[in-house]
Amino acid sequence: MSGFVEKPEPVQVPGLVHLHTGKVRDLYRDGDGNLVMVASDRISAFDWVLPTGIPDKGRVLTQLSLWWFDQLADLVPNHVIGTGLPAGAPADWEGRTLVCKDLEMVPVECVARGYLTGSGLAEYRQTRTVCGLALPEGLVDGSELPAPIFTPAAKAEVGEHDENVSYEEVARTTGAETAALLRRTTLDVYGRARDIARERGIILADTKFEFGFDRDGTLVAADEVLTPDSSRFWPADLWEPGRAQPSFDKQFVRDWLSSPASGWDPKGELPPPALPQDVVEQTRAKYVEAYERLTGLSWS
Repeated sequence: MSGFVEKPEPVQVPGLVHLHTGKVRDLYRDGDGNLVMVASDRISAFDWVLPTGIPDKGRVLTQLSLWWFDQLADLVPNHVIGTGLPAGAPADWEGRTLVCKDLEMVPVECVARGYLTGSGLAEYRQTRTVCGLALPEGLVDGSELPAPIFTPAAKAEVGEHDENVSYEEVARTTGAETAALLRRTTLDVYGRARDIARERGIILADTKFEFGFDRDGTLVAADEVLTPDSSRFWPADLWEPGRAQPSFDKQFVRDWLSSPASGWDPKGELPPPALPQDVVEQTRAKYVEAYERLTGLSWS
């Protein structure tokens, strides 16, 4: 069993129709037919959306995505129409709300990997492949790959794992032309972001994108991009292949939940407990540090 420990009730705003409550974001439609996406402070781990939020997390994700959209504008357009609050929206939505185009979403998580870890490492250990792509012998956790690879995944519902799929499966699902466009765009964007992050002392190990098509058939970047929720960012000066790398994300949350201190079994069926304050504060600090190091801006 997994999913929400406590699924929140959607905020009711006059003129907005609530469409979906996700792991982090709440989605609405406004009177003009645009989507209104609100990033909450919810955090998930081990396929559970936890009962404890991380203060400012939703704002960090939103503001970092906006910064990255600007860096990538010449490579791929994005879905953002504006950042103003809809009339009647709560003040807490400030800084975490995007008004977006309603796209025809591609039913694929577009993942780029430049380093071997996570589910890619698990598959490699079994077959020496990732999503059917053959890799050299001798790679370990954290190894840099000979070249970045496109390793798509099928989208999963809240509480379920995304499932890695082959490029051929994407081509069958979306058509060969779209599959080629997704692969090319994903790797182009990853390459740009990897170089920007590297200049700031950060390794972009892997990342996932969501894309959709505008009414004129243009491929558009949607949802969030290159945040600690959608990417693995590692401090370059601490990179050491052969072990798990320290990262700018919810590492503190996962570590605490899997430790004896939590009293919880990640493989069991009981929901996870609330997070202690020190874990919340350390996790918030990592999200803010990622924002500040990548953008060069002060969060406060």
